[in-house]
Amino acid sequence: MSGRSRAAVVLATVATIAAALVPSAHASPEAPATVVLDGARLQRTKALLDRGDPRLRRELAALASRADDWLHQGPWTVVDKPRPAPGGDPHDYLSQAPYWWPTTTPTADNPWGCPYVQKDGQRNPEVDSGTDRQDVEKVFDSTYDLSLAWYYTGRKAYAEKAARILRTWFLDPATRMNPNLDHAQFIPCRYDGRAIGVIDFSQSYTSVLDAQALLATGAPGWSAQDRTAMREWNSDFRHWLENSDFGKQEGAASNNHGTFYDMQLAALAFATGDRALARRTVLDARTRRIDPQIAADGSQPQELARTRSWHYSTFDLVAYTRLAAIGRHVGVNLWAHRGPQGQGLFRAVDYLLPAATGAAAWPHPELEFHRYAASDVVHAAADAGDEAAREAVGKLEAPPGGDLWALRPAAEQLDSIVG
Repeated sequence: MSGRSRAAVVLATVATIAAALVPSAHASPEAPATVVLDGARLQRTKALLDRGDPRLRRELAALASRADDWLHQGPWTVVDKPRPAPGGDPHDYLSQAPYWWPTTTPTADNPWGCPYVQKDGQRNPEVDSGTDRQDVEKVFDSTYDLSLAWYYTGRKAYAEKAARILRTWFLDPATRMNPNLDHAQFIPCRYDGRAIGVIDFSQSYTSVLDAQALLATGAPGWSAQDRTAMREWNSDFRHWLENSDFGKQEGAASNNHGTFYDMQLAALAFATGDRALARRTVLDARTRRIDPQIAADGSQPQELARTRSWHYSTFDLVAYTRLAAIGRHVGVNLWAHRGPQGQGLFRAVDYLLPAATGAAAWPHPELEFHRYAASDVVHAAADAGDEAAREAVGKLEAPPGGDLWALRPAAEQLDSIVG
């Protein structure tokens, strides 16, 4: 997931927090109706924590530390950016294309320094100021961390803060975001928005859907009215995703953008009650995504062509493994699919294993290699039955802040380049 590369938790601090954690004060009679995460698995994990499982308590200490940090931040809103999106409505989300750079020094007559040119994989720092991209990443990350921490600990403050963040960004009339991405990843003096900007949400918003499902198990501060309003927002956003020109263009993409589109559409369909669309989207991904995008040897040629080939190879597999997790809820085993040349998710993950375990160097271009980027997708493959991945788990490099897979077993992009 994006924005998660925080400093590693100091062991002594973790030990102190772990010792202070107590069994959850709330009980959920039913497993949470999560979209990507396995609600029944979360329920079993919670029961183990309540019985004092020492390994899980250490991981919970790290999660609680992150949640504690969020208690002192936000909430955030789209309406507080320095200038509105090109359409003039401050409630419209705005982000700037990260790999496009000015070619001249800004002047009064040319305040952006246009024209802009693309430098793939090189992030222009100006995109992190003046738009909503940084804030929305904080919304995604904070609500997920806080909701998980509340579910496992029962601490009221976590749930109430998550609820306030969600209401401020999505629901309150004065501060809410319009359910569209018409101005995502705009390029100054070139485009007011682009279809490619849909990935601003598709790469992380499914975590917010799971956060909502966790809060719906009885979290204080998240009312039935909030749940209804959030469902309406999700329905409106899904409608935009399916019917807008940008949504249709993103759905037609043949690389990670298309994979993430399918994952987001299936998740929104499931969350808003359309299980048939969710199932159809996962089924179609077999021949529409896996067969043309994954080669016989498990490589992903379009992702290997990038200057950040390791990042994008793991990134695409985050979408695939999360889509497979959604498939589990609607009776589709995406892991079992084999294309005409043997293409499949197991083979794609296995292609990463030599570099993921440190056994061999990554043989493709990569501007900033982080071995831990593959950790979650290897965990996902291992859980799905891949023997090679199971053997590799013990050799993985833990991401900054620790490996939290046991508490939130759904892949995230651990080497975020959002900023």
